[in-house]
Amino acid sequence: MRVVQFLIPDQGRRVGIVQDQMVIDLTSGNSELTRIYDIFQAAQKKQTSLNQLLTELSAASNAIERSYEDLLQAIPGGSHPWLLPPIDHPDPHCLFVTGTGLTHTGSMQSRDQMHAQETEQAETHQTDSAKMFAMGVAGGKPSLGERGVSPEWFYKGNGTTLCGHRDSLEIPDFALDGGEEPELAGCYIIDDNGIPRRLGFVLGNEWSDHETENINYLYLAPSKLRTCSIGPELNTDFDFSDLTIRCSVQREGQTIYESGDLKTGEQFMCHSLGNCEDHHFKYPQHRQTGDVHLHFLGTSKLSHGTRNWKYQTGDEIKIEAPGFSSPLINTVRKNESPDQTPIEVRPA
Repeated sequence: MRVVQFLIPDQGRRVGIVQDQMVIDLTSGNSELTRIYDIFQAAQKKQTSLNQLLTELSAASNAIERSYEDLLQAIPGGSHPWLLPPIDHPDPHCLFVTGTGLTHTGSMQSRDQMHAQETEQAETHQTDSAKMFAMGVAGGKPSLGERGVSPEWFYKGNGTTLCGHRDSLEIPDFALDGGEEPELAGCYIIDDNGIPRRLGFVLGNEWSDHETENINYLYLAPSKLRTCSIGPELNTDFDFSDLTIRCSVQREGQTIYESGDLKTGEQFMCHSLGNCEDHHFKYPQHRQTGDVHLHFLGTSKLSHGTRNWKYQTGDEIKIEAPGFSSPLINTVRKNESPDQTPIEVRPA
């Protein structure tokens, strides 16, 4: 199933299933189901699977069909229906955006190049990034029933940081740059028994500030506190074994970056999906009933280490994975009038 969420001005939110060039509007058949979150909860009450309920809803005789191409082309906030992130939560503070890095060979090479200059002995001693990657190679795919080595983990924010297809990715006034990270993210809801339930996977742009991170690897945490994007579809059937992703950047109609083929999935990672999920959900605070988790699973290549330009307002980033989802497209919005005035905290 390829699920989308969209908004019709003056009519509200909708959930739909992509079939060929059309979207079956599930909400038109049941007005109470306006999010994939609602459909998951309904499936739990019926004691059936998410895919089974989606199939039943898509067969409803009163469901309206809409043009998918029109939704893909619509700009958020306009007069035409537009796509939303394919997973969210009624309360954005109950959605956690997190991720894991150094899971792909290329990611280690990119990070190692950024941080090798931090030590005069880099030529003879491994950086911390290289050591972390080696730990994953040695113990990131444990046997069934065993706990493997922990991957790198980071926090990006809550649902307020989440953008959808054709939304703008922000470069805030305190940032040094923007940086694309084309990858897949797993989507999860915690059920009534505190068990994480995987809904499926989405294309994502785990937008970060690699120039800030490059100052010192201890700045990785704040460099991740940026907006990010997912979509346009939630793929509920992908087995996370083998997928080819491509990323390109256009400026004023000219291509300024092409990633080439980027391989992802367990075949191209030093950590298994189960190991990444275990080390995220082992924390009790990540297993609170009703919460949604969006967990980025790593990329194999960044443009930062090879380009001589910085992102500007209007740059368009496209991430595509044929056969998995329609492309995810976002533009960049940079604060052109930085305000370096410190935030004042006042007494209560």
